[in-house]
Amino acid sequence: MASPLKRNPTTGELFLQLRNHPHIVLTPPRLEDAPFIPPLLNDPRVYVWLKGPPYPYQLSDAEAWLAGVKQTADAVIRELEGADPNAEPIIVDACPVRTIRQINADGTDVFLGDICIDRWGFPIILDENARPKDQLVKDNYERKAGDPNIIWTIGDYLAPSHHGQGIMSDALSTLLNDWGIPRMRVGHIIATTHKGNVGSVRVFEKNGFRMVGTVDDYEEVRGQLQSFHVVERRPSA
Repeated sequence: MASPLKRNPTTGELFLQLRNHPHIVLTPPRLEDAPFIPPLLNDPRVYVWLKGPPYPYQLSDAEAWLAGVKQTADAVIRELEGADPNAEPIIVDACPVRTIRQINADGTDVFLGDICIDRWGFPIILDENARPKDQLVKDNYERKAGDPNIIWTIGDYLAPSHHGQGIMSDALSTLLNDWGIPRMRVGHIIATTHKGNVGSVRVFEKNGFRMVGTVDDYEEVRGQLQSFHVVERRPSA
């Protein structure tokens, strides 16, 4: 019912093991992760490339965020567990595993970051002839799970201690190919990354994305105008 997710035999928690880094897994978010998040999102090697989270990032921010994403993950898990085990796997609207963790030899784990697939909210629109943003967002969010016309996006961050090891490329590949495509029918994806974030662009390019534009001085982030690359992956990629 939740294939290809596996279940931890000790805790019962669902997880998705990365294809090329078997000691790294994606799990559902846990409320007790909150203390581990601020140190990462306040690290200049991380927050300088992020647009959304507040800075400085407080424990209360982490607690509020976790409460929201855990609710979503729990809802998907309930949907999966309630499905007919003898029927074809159901299509769902989200991935219940998103927290990146390293599994130690003794079975304990370390919080490393987050990666998720969400519906695209059109923060940047390159097509000058596109319909108004409000209508684009409304249409995209009202489409039912599995609709091939849904446009998705990717959000992620990783602990600096694990940068440069190919973990995020593997996490994105595993998330898309093992869950997003077969269980969510993810096809069209648009994502943004700060101009100059070479590592992020490479992660996307390794996973079939192509650069489709760069918007200079687009939005003020932490008091400074920032420029963004826009990358895209089509179903045929």
